[in-house]
Amino acid sequence: MKKYTISIILICFPLLMIGQSRIQSVVDSTDTNNIVLKQTFEINVVIDSVWNAYTTARGWKKWAVPLAEIDFKINGLIRTNYNAKGSIGDDSTITLHIINYIPKKMLTLQAELTKNFPEFMKEDAKDLFNIITFEELAPNRTRVVSYGVGYKNNKKYKSLLQFFIKGNEQSYTNLITYLETGKPSLKY
Repeated sequence: MKKYTISIILICFPLLMIGQSRIQSVVDSTDTNNIVLKQTFEINVVIDSVWNAYTTARGWKKWAVPLAEIDFKINGLIRTNYNAKGSIGDDSTITLHIINYIPKKMLTLQAELTKNFPEFMKEDAKDLFNIITFEELAPNRTRVVSYGVGYKNNKKYKSLLQFFIKGNEQSYTNLITYLETGKPSLKY
């Protein structure tokens, strides 16, 4: 009986980890009075699956948003909407510009800051980027590191980053759950 209990625990351990935070979030400063939000996590799937989740509309709809359109190319766009009753192009659309990428290695995005963002961020919009790296650790294990760069080292940004950390960690948890179980996330 003891042998079966141990076997069940070992089989279920990866599923137990889904409910726990596997995302490491670190805020660090740079020499230019900026701060960087670095978020790291590992997923037990092939790198192709992770890359497709980030670079296809189908992928985004499975883990991040109910609505997505993607023109994946350098200078292309990722346009999403958290409002299932909305539409791409309405006031709640989030537009990410694809600055550059190296397939299955790196993706650089820059958000178009709309009226939904704080004024102080809009002033710094040209400096704000998200650089995401993808690393194959094993045939069925991938590390993702997201760097939010260009944030200023002041109280306004430090407060805002707490919001981003919480939201990003939820999104990454959704991604991990979707990719490891195959079940789309409903927690947008």
